[in-house]
Amino acid sequence: MKKFLPLTLSFLLPLAFFSCASSKNTYPELKELSLHQKIGQLFVVRAESLDPSFPPEEVHQTYGRGVTKITPEILDQYQNYPAGGIVLFGKNIINPQQIKSLNQEIHNLNKIKPLIYVDEEGGIVSRVAKNPAFNLPTYTDMKTIGESGDVREAYKTGSTIGAYLKEYDFDVDFAPVADVDTNPLNPIIGRRAFSSDPNIAAKMMLSFYKGLESQGVKGCIKHFPGHGDTKTDSHGGYSESLKTWNQLKKCELIPFKKGIDSGVDMIMTAHITLPNVDHSLKPTTLSKTLLQGKLRKELSYKGLIISDAMEMGAITKEYNPGEAAIQSILAGVDLILIPYDYINTYQAVEEAVRQGRIPEKRIDESVIRILKYKNHIN
Repeated sequence: MKKFLPLTLSFLLPLAFFSCASSKNTYPELKELSLHQKIGQLFVVRAESLDPSFPPEEVHQTYGRGVTKITPEILDQYQNYPAGGIVLFGKNIINPQQIKSLNQEIHNLNKIKPLIYVDEEGGIVSRVAKNPAFNLPTYTDMKTIGESGDVREAYKTGSTIGAYLKEYDFDVDFAPVADVDTNPLNPIIGRRAFSSDPNIAAKMMLSFYKGLESQGVKGCIKHFPGHGDTKTDSHGGYSESLKTWNQLKKCELIPFKKGIDSGVDMIMTAHITLPNVDHSLKPTTLSKTLLQGKLRKELSYKGLIISDAMEMGAITKEYNPGEAAIQSILAGVDLILIPYDYINTYQAVEEAVRQGRIPEKRIDESVIRILKYKNHIN
């Protein structure tokens, strides 16, 4: 198998150009990347996806065996399929010394540094703080912070989480939740959200986000256009909201609009279907209507769009991994999070570009956003 070696340092030096390039979006540095390398930048994967000893079903297990160091086999796989980012879970984290070593090894995989992501919302979703080897502060849930009515508490929480994530060399936290907890039957959001009041949720969410960024860790608001109204969990399968766009604008979209107006630069999509907004019945992650028509055009969002995990049932029960990734890119997703079968998905996307189903300029649009983002972090 042909090796696709990491880029030389000479490519990184001009990256500052991306932050002040002309509005014509002409980036000659992009030509230094092969199509294969550009596609790799679109993927954020589990570390186990890079280890050939893990079958797909074990890759996506929440618990059990996990990658805790970079082996020669992982390095070899990465050189062939160079993902732009890696997301770590509890099974990857043993103790402070181990995780710092692992994260340094991940950052050194490529001259275009792979970013390291983690779900550290505080409360029940805390991959690092829940590990007793770290002796870190923990939080009951974000709803409790919202109920305090004190945005300073939200900021302090974000700042505290950001400080320890920075200490252990994480780059991006998949937090805060921007969902509004409007449906008491919702099985997945609940007290992860700051409030059932969209204006309180918006203020708390943005304050938490700013706290994270005060420590040099990037945030990601989620799950657009709002998962709080659904009766089912998209981890398990089909999930929908029957609200119209106008109804969403009066509630679920308020925190997202506040985030966009304040300059957030990463938004995660929900795999929920909105039959009264997009009659195609595609989940938001695969919906051009919602991502390009609503999020990009109507809400004027300019930052990165990352999918929710593509291993979730709302995707895998309806689409094969390669087709789901292709449709998400065509819909407007920049970063494909945790495809169920990384290698085959990578190959499917590359083949779709070579066959003309995905225009290469569409790939370039996302890669430019990603490189600008990485340059800002670096």
